[in-house]
Amino acid sequence: MSFELFISLRYLRARRKQVFVSIITFISMVGIFLGVAALIIVLAVMNGFETDLRDKILGINSHIVLMEHSGVMGNYRKIMKDCAHVDGVIAVAPFIYSQAMLKNGGNVMGVLIKGLAMEEGAVINLGKIEEGSIDYLLEKHRGKLRLDRDLANLPGVVIGKELAKNLGIFLFDTVHLLSPMGVPTPLGMVPRIKKVLVVGVFDSGFYEYDSTLACLSLKDCQEFLNMDDTVTGIEIRVNDIYKANVIAKALEKKIGYPYGVKNWMEMNKNLFSALKLEKRAMFIILSLIVLVAAFNIISTLIMVVMEKNREIAILKSMGATSRSIMKIFIFQGLTIGTIGTLLGCIGGLSVALNIEKLSHFIENLFKFKILPSDVYYLSELPSRVNYGDVSIIVIGTMLICFLATIYPSWRASRLDPTEALRYE
Repeated sequence: MSFELFISLRYLRARRKQVFVSIITFISMVGIFLGVAALIIVLAVMNGFETDLRDKILGINSHIVLMEHSGVMGNYRKIMKDCAHVDGVIAVAPFIYSQAMLKNGGNVMGVLIKGLAMEEGAVINLGKIEEGSIDYLLEKHRGKLRLDRDLANLPGVVIGKELAKNLGIFLFDTVHLLSPMGVPTPLGMVPRIKKVLVVGVFDSGFYEYDSTLACLSLKDCQEFLNMDDTVTGIEIRVNDIYKANVIAKALEKKIGYPYGVKNWMEMNKNLFSALKLEKRAMFIILSLIVLVAAFNIISTLIMVVMEKNREIAILKSMGATSRSIMKIFIFQGLTIGTIGTLLGCIGGLSVALNIEKLSHFIENLFKFKILPSDVYYLSELPSRVNYGDVSIIVIGTMLICFLATIYPSWRASRLDPTEALRYE
């Protein structure tokens, strides 16, 4: 151990006359601790929100959507074959999107109906199937259920758990699906109505989808909407979601007009841009805690220098150089910063890695929901520690602490020993 480090550690120990300086030193450590811990926890939660939101969005939706500018797509089978041969594409499937209403007794709600080709199971993921099965959308699978023939022959529908709750629907209930695209009759246009069987209830973890989405098989959806052998478009899944824009351009170049291609980054650009902006803003705001703690380090060192004038003069008289004196106080400031940063990392990572358990404990203790699912996109408080962010926080904090030590250390190194010892 160098004598500069040895002396700096001795200066951190309080004597009876230096208790006030020691208290300020402790406050500086606590400030660094709180700043580092807060940064790690908040950025972990922000990363968790972004990752969880992205995973849920890309579970229900595909990575790339290909549609025809004129509307419905007729030759979708040929387009699917062309798309499947593009590098990076791992699954393709046709889909139908339309608006409708779901009626159960006196309860009616507007829904977004989606027609799924059953091979689309490799393209989208509805999340957790709480009741029934998505396979029951096909009549051959419904035959395994011991249902009345009349019920087994009805088209199947899979709905979100919030939609089921709002309409009072249970598994294997029959409901009516109404299309706003009417059927011409001698009495005028009347809504198209179809009786369907609820064969599954899913929980995507995304309130917007759970309360509005109803899925049918592609064939049943075509019959209900009178679309013959046409679809809304083609959904595509790729092997690397961050290369979706490159793959989308390759698809657009290969397929050409009159087809348009959109990737998930374009479709959710505003949402993820807002999340990134919020993350940067929170980083800047919480960094102010570290800056305040750094000013405490400056004040601590200035007070120590004033208190140790005699000792500094003696050290210089014994041959200590200005550089050595400067090192003593730099080491002292860095020791404060290192202890605060280390404790902040331990505390921040401990909370960030167990934040879901802590949030459940707080919810059970105070009997309230931190993230109500009907208000926020997500119902759980997610956390994902990015160790790259942690490294930036640690390096940035230590750099701030080092810069905070320069002026007081420089002032100590400039002390004239004759002036300091003149009246001793």
